[in-house]
Amino acid sequence: MSETMFKAILRLAIAAIFAVVAVLPAAAAYRIKPGDTLKMQVLEDSSLNSDLLVLPDGSVTVPSVGTIQAAGDSIETLRSVIAKRLTPNFATTPTVYLSIGSLAPVRSVGSGRGQIDVYAMGEVAKPGLVEVRRGTTLLQALAQAGGPTPYAATKRIQLRRSFKNGQSQILHFDYKALMSGAAVPTIVLQRGDVIIVPTRRLFE
Repeated sequence: MSETMFKAILRLAIAAIFAVVAVLPAAAAYRIKPGDTLKMQVLEDSSLNSDLLVLPDGSVTVPSVGTIQAAGDSIETLRSVIAKRLTPNFATTPTVYLSIGSLAPVRSVGSGRGQIDVYAMGEVAKPGLVEVRRGTTLLQALAQAGGPTPYAATKRIQLRRSFKNGQSQILHFDYKALMSGAAVPTIVLQRGDVIIVPTRRLFE
């Protein structure tokens, strides 16, 4: 290797190190927001690996743990909480990796007129926050989110709707029946609705 090439590689390596150092403080300072999607991996049990959608109330639903408040926390804080909650299921504290999958969309000036925010999670092509027009149906929002994946339990799609008084409602939507030509009730979305597309069970 020539001296010139060695110096060029050395400069690139130093630049990469400074880039990583510059990114770390920003990542540590970031606070989770509703609409963000987080990627979780558990080294000891890959079946727990999942994408976690931060819902409008700031919570995430973690497999084998349940609902945890996430909005306002750093990635490291939430990772530590998840690892602690999972520990009773393992001989020792599990190794949990948590990272940002996608950030909540930033709206441009003038957006939001006649628009509402809904969320799609589970087996859809593009999980996360979906901005739709008022009057949009669940089927239309599914299409906007890229549609169900091949692993989706399309007979068991749920719509979870929360109200200001703290109560919630679960509506069921049979996408598979609709695609087969059956008459399925039309569900018009409201602000904050969460569409949940579960994973298909074996032989389902």
